[in-house]
Amino acid sequence: MVARTRGTADSDERDERDESRFLHRFFLHRRPAPALRPLVAWYSGYREAGVPPATHRGLPSPYLTMIVTLDDPLVVTAHPDPGTPPGSYDTLVGGLHTSPALIEHDGRQSGVQLALTPLGARALLGLPAGELSGLDLDGAEVLGRLAGELRERLLEASGWDERFAVLDTVLSRHARPTRAHPAEVARAWRRLLATGGQVTVSGLARDAGWSTRHLNARFREEIGLSPKEAARVVRFDRARRLLQSAVASGRRLTLADVAAECGFYDQAHLAREFGALAGCSPSRWLTEDGVQFRNVQAGTGDGSPDSVA
Repeated sequence: MVARTRGTADSDERDERDESRFLHRFFLHRRPAPALRPLVAWYSGYREAGVPPATHRGLPSPYLTMIVTLDDPLVVTAHPDPGTPPGSYDTLVGGLHTSPALIEHDGRQSGVQLALTPLGARALLGLPAGELSGLDLDGAEVLGRLAGELRERLLEASGWDERFAVLDTVLSRHARPTRAHPAEVARAWRRLLATGGQVTVSGLARDAGWSTRHLNARFREEIGLSPKEAARVVRFDRARRLLQSAVASGRRLTLADVAAECGFYDQAHLAREFGALAGCSPSRWLTEDGVQFRNVQAGTGDGSPDSVA
């Protein structure tokens, strides 16, 4: 298990080295500059070398994914959209999805991952999150020359603090004012996050003053998932972070406990959702990724997504 130390409220750093085996694992979690937080929930820097080759799961989450690699390309052997062929990426932008991606490495990987809020997609990416639903795209297809510029500047940076400062500078310069999201969609999204996905679609529609059909259409257009799908993803994301955090801290937490806390009917319901959204059982995921913290989609580890959108 990677040794873990807690930093400030805005960072979470883990580092493990074994020079005799030339093994190195590093993970650093950082919040962006305050002005960017409605657009980006967090930055994650990661580096591994000398570890066994592995395949990891890019799990559904309430955030769009942007990855900028620092050494070897990111190799995706299976995408959430089965029609997308395997590929390797220096930069990648991915929308919200309800099935896992499979990410492969040969024992070395490094980069920076950004968790982009769906409501911030227009300002940073120039298009609504709905247009990226289920897709993984080369960063240049979405960001144009900015993708290459960002990677070049990150490679030139002398350390992680400077890399995160580069992200703050470049993204602050690039972000553009856009037309506002419908207030009803933004309110529904924030309520889904605040309740951990434990709210009904009919309740969201009543709050919006819309029919469920109209809410579904507008929500999917802006966010990329229907409200029901988004609620599933938020519940799943909270559950898997609780499991990961419990294992890391040595705290005993049963699947039944997690199911009850996260709004699943029972343990069997949680297991079914894991199978559907992660493509494996909770125990298998913990064995593959959760204990070792090697999933490049690792986030805060505190059991709940940031509701900053």
